[in-house]
Amino acid sequence: MNAMQEFLSENILECQELVAGYELKAGFVRAVDGVSFSLRRGEFLGIAGESGCGKTTLAYAVMRLFRDNAKIRSGKILYSGKDIANASEEEVKNLRWEHISMVFQSAMNALNPVLPIGEQLTDAWLAHKHGDLREAKTRALEVLKLVDIPEDRYNAYPHQLSGGMKQRVMIAMALMLQPEIVIMDEPTTALDVVVQRTIIEKIQELRKELQFSVIFITHDLSLLVEISDQLAIMYAGKIVEYGPASEVFLSPYHPYTQGLMASFPSLSGPIARMGGIEGKPPDLIDPPPGCRFYPRCRNRHSGCDLSAPPLRQVKPGHYAACDGEYHG
Repeated sequence: MNAMQEFLSENILECQELVAGYELKAGFVRAVDGVSFSLRRGEFLGIAGESGCGKTTLAYAVMRLFRDNAKIRSGKILYSGKDIANASEEEVKNLRWEHISMVFQSAMNALNPVLPIGEQLTDAWLAHKHGDLREAKTRALEVLKLVDIPEDRYNAYPHQLSGGMKQRVMIAMALMLQPEIVIMDEPTTALDVVVQRTIIEKIQELRKELQFSVIFITHDLSLLVEISDQLAIMYAGKIVEYGPASEVFLSPYHPYTQGLMASFPSLSGPIARMGGIEGKPPDLIDPPPGCRFYPRCRNRHSGCDLSAPPLRQVKPGHYAACDGEYHG
């Protein structure tokens, strides 16, 4: 085992049977329902699924950024062996941003419009470190350089930056305290494809240079295939397929994953009609007793509506929550 393989072999984050969601008058929305996964040091984990499947709720649960009616009901979130799901707010505050950071959806709204970007970066440093403003500015200029933003933009306001530059500022902010894990929630949403490509290449370059782990959340499965080490597919609060990204892409096992794949146009071969997934996801306050994809599944059989299948290994390292036969 070489040094890089040894580095990647260690789990830095593990979720174990995590249940999280939102308390409403009508009941508890199980947006994340029994989710388990692990993240190794330096690994790139992609999480994909339709809007509303629980991806962002999972990210906020890992960051412990829940407010108001959002709650973690049960399960564990182990960071370097310590359960942060049940840790005090003070303990989590010392981990957040310095060890686990996040790039939020829509940089347009995440940045403060009345503060220069340099001040927003230094505020993040000063809130967690005991250094002075000069030290904070030095670090801010370092991370801006990392994301290819020139020094003369330090005093610029968000409205003076392009969409791509704003997104790179958000990445710089996430890297300000040199975290070990960066969670990225739809970081390329609303950007054109050329800028998307630039952002993705920059994320990959920084990950290799700084050796942090990434959890990359998106509804765009095609975006994850070439950049992820591992790929998790979420549906209705559950992970329904999980494995090496290339394996999941080339041999999707779960009917939901197959439906997602069919929803994207092919860039090679004969022109073919794109597929899709009929119907809509279930109510997460009162989900069906069996497989949650059962009402929309073209390969369903008797029994699918009675009990929810657990993730089982279908190939080495490749897991799917489906008892049916492979229809690839």
